[in-house]
Amino acid sequence: MRTGRTGALSGVETPGETDASDTRSLREVVYHRLRDEILNGRISPRERLTEPKLGKAFDVSRTPVREALSRLLSDGLVERTDFGYAVVVPSLEDLRNLYELRITLELRGIARAIENPEVRHDEAALRDELDRWYALRATPPEPDPSFVLLDERYHQVLSRSSGNAQLTDALVTVNQKIRAVRMHDFVETDRIATTIDEHIEIVELVLDRRLPEALTALHKHVGESLEVVMERATAAMTRMALAG
Repeated sequence: MRTGRTGALSGVETPGETDASDTRSLREVVYHRLRDEILNGRISPRERLTEPKLGKAFDVSRTPVREALSRLLSDGLVERTDFGYAVVVPSLEDLRNLYELRITLELRGIARAIENPEVRHDEAALRDELDRWYALRATPPEPDPSFVLLDERYHQVLSRSSGNAQLTDALVTVNQKIRAVRMHDFVETDRIATTIDEHIEIVELVLDRRLPEALTALHKHVGESLEVVMERATAAMTRMALAG
């Protein structure tokens, strides 16, 4: 975890000086900071998360850490272990179900525009996102797990541009649950280059109102064959184990 003393909570009183309202505030800050660390893959699934360790890292007493961990446990982001807590990694069965749901949510954004001609994508938002990916194609980034955040942003913009915010919110939730595995799918140069090209193709098709073609391209992109998706996920989980 990259918190350390430099990431300690600033502008707060020492543990001995806090009252009940301060403790609630600290709990919220610790919860959101720790949740962000987990969802952005900055904490290894093998890292031991204990109250003393986190209290020292965030420069707070154990009480707000304990309450934050309790909330993260309810969120399904951490699990109890013999030594404290650890980040939850979905099982292969859970991954299969979540990827299946992701594919359904991804395709629905374009499918609803095909079914209802009155549904129009937000072209301004798509053009802004397209420019971002043109720039990435011109200067491709080095393979890095953090690329998953750019990928998620793209799919959120594409989904939200179709006009159904609830659909996008559901997609965001699913992506957060599989991020710890998906981030290890972007450690090869070919994967980065292919993703960039496919992202550009999909948005160009949507902007041209060639929606059936866009739907086919998106389906292929997110995993036309669930078995292929699971193969990638299994390989990603193997890399996680080796890196842990």
